[in-house]
Amino acid sequence: MNLSLQTTLLLIPVLPLAGAIVAGFFRNQVGRVGAHSVTILGVAASFILSSWILLQQVNGGLDVVNTSVYTWMVSDGIRFEIGFLVDHLTALMMCVVTFVSLMVHIYTIGYMREDPGYQRFFSYIALFTFSMLMLVMANNFLQLFFGWEAVGLVSYLLIGFWFKKESAIVANMKAFLVNRVGDFGFLLGIAAILLTFGTLDYAEVFGRVNEAAGKTFEIPGGLELQMLTFICVCLFIGAMGKSAQAPLHVWLPDSMEGPTPISALIHAATMVTAGIFMVARMSPLFEMSDAALSFVMLTGAVTALSMGLIGIVQNDVKRVIAYSTLSQLGYMTVALGASAYSAAIFHLMTHAFFKALLFLGAGSVIIALHHEQDVRHMGGLRKYMPVTWITAWLGTLALVGFPFFAGFYSKDVIIEAVAASQRWGSDVAYAAVTLGVLVTAIYSFRLLYLTFHGKERFEVVHADDDGHLPAGQLAHTPQESPLVVTIPLILLAIPSVVIGWMTVEPVLFGGWLEDSIFVLEKNNVVAELGQHFHGATAMAIHAINTLPFWLMILGLLISSLIYLWKPSIADSVRGRLPALYRVLDNKYYFDDFYQRLFAQGSVRLGRNLWHRADAGFIDNGLVNGSARLVNWLAARVRRWQTGFLYDYAFAMIIGLIGFLAVWVALVPS
Repeated sequence: MNLSLQTTLLLIPVLPLAGAIVAGFFRNQVGRVGAHSVTILGVAASFILSSWILLQQVNGGLDVVNTSVYTWMVSDGIRFEIGFLVDHLTALMMCVVTFVSLMVHIYTIGYMREDPGYQRFFSYIALFTFSMLMLVMANNFLQLFFGWEAVGLVSYLLIGFWFKKESAIVANMKAFLVNRVGDFGFLLGIAAILLTFGTLDYAEVFGRVNEAAGKTFEIPGGLELQMLTFICVCLFIGAMGKSAQAPLHVWLPDSMEGPTPISALIHAATMVTAGIFMVARMSPLFEMSDAALSFVMLTGAVTALSMGLIGIVQNDVKRVIAYSTLSQLGYMTVALGASAYSAAIFHLMTHAFFKALLFLGAGSVIIALHHEQDVRHMGGLRKYMPVTWITAWLGTLALVGFPFFAGFYSKDVIIEAVAASQRWGSDVAYAAVTLGVLVTAIYSFRLLYLTFHGKERFEVVHADDDGHLPAGQLAHTPQESPLVVTIPLILLAIPSVVIGWMTVEPVLFGGWLEDSIFVLEKNNVVAELGQHFHGATAMAIHAINTLPFWLMILGLLISSLIYLWKPSIADSVRGRLPALYRVLDNKYYFDDFYQRLFAQGSVRLGRNLWHRADAGFIDNGLVNGSARLVNWLAARVRRWQTGFLYDYAFAMIIGLIGFLAVWVALVPS
């Protein structure tokens, strides 16, 4: 590899890092303008260089690059390195990460303009961009784990960005703890890889997968497990935490306590897709274990349907989109389980654009309503915010999978791939993702109608101070957000409409990801679908004959009836199904279960250990008890200390006689 290419690859992650350092450590010197200028320039340059790499690959001028940059340590022949693997999958992810990050950086100028932590926020989001790039560009498991933990750290910092707000601190601690559960499995999987293959390098591990295919190990009870199945399940447990799959999903909705730009950057478009990317990257391992893939598929199916249902009853504008993200991540996970890795990556890409658009659109609404987030205090905003309204419609149509929009191509392929799969559990998964289309349409159009359509459910009181107004009252009339907010919305709306139509053929059926993803011929459902693919336009036209299209239309009609034409129906339905509403409103009681079992249970266990083990056995038993024993012995031995020489001489004679008696009894003559 020539020096200029290696320098380019180094600059892609280093430039955002440099911006983060300047904006963070020198925030007082550079000020607000300097902080956003240096970070935006760094991320913009990174996006341009990433686009150049992608363009070189499209034109055939760049093959797969696998290079080591720095050797951190060598131990017992095992090399711990920092390096880059840049193939078609990496280049695609680099462009998605840097483009969405660039839009969020620009948007943040308007959204955070009055926040006292302005420079700190820009430092954090630039640092996140660096961390995510290190993750997707890694060529070994050490660097993958570094990027994995780094994005988790920055997520913790950003969720709790408003550290004086108690709910934000609780949310970032919750995210931290839940992800540690997943990361324990992830680290265990990496350790098992090192034990099995003796290396952390991707190429070496993937090249020796067949050698490990028959390896087993025994667990207590005499049960034997396939080593590759164990590795894949452990790695996927890490993905369950990072990509918020049930039951490790509970942190993501609460992460909406952070500023809206990070909801778009981290919790919709990039970080939460790290698990999806990782499983796709590890396809040579996962293809060797049908059991692991079935586990992946069913986990995604449960998440896709159950989380979408919760979105129907949420009233916080950001939380509705958050549960939508959980559901769409479930779709990607189902695709991974069906061995349709390319379909999962394709949906990852399209979802990044339209979900970032929806989150940033929600932020625009929040700005206009003076940080009101309850949809019950919105309505009729389309006449005040035409740009936000139009882009929200475009993002919604992409999300529900309307033909010709980006989400249609990626989601439809996932549903068809699951239908074609013969893997155990595919029937359940197909039912879940198909019914999920109806659910997605209901909550998506519900959010759109309650926010922009219908009557206005807020009151403008023209007060000088809007900081103490009750919910539903505004100090000023809502107005469209400034250009620094609306331009990113427009730029994200464009790929939300056209990127699916433009790229479905090369990414899915043109072999674009063949250098990155391995699929056994018997599992290649995407190739089977490719035999019936006759172009993006024909695919969209054919959709009117499919069940998902009509379920989407049904969802549109149901939402229109309930939330646009006859809103009273919603209260009637809630009254007729109170038990179902309570279950959904309480999010299946996952939080209560974890609170009682782990949080309160840990506290009770700790108190019991303190009273019985620490204070009881250790303090009163071992420590204080040994002191009492010594004191008791000393009190009795002290009586022997008379101070008379004949007493001590008598004791020595008795001791000598006793020693001789033992000697005679034990030593043979």
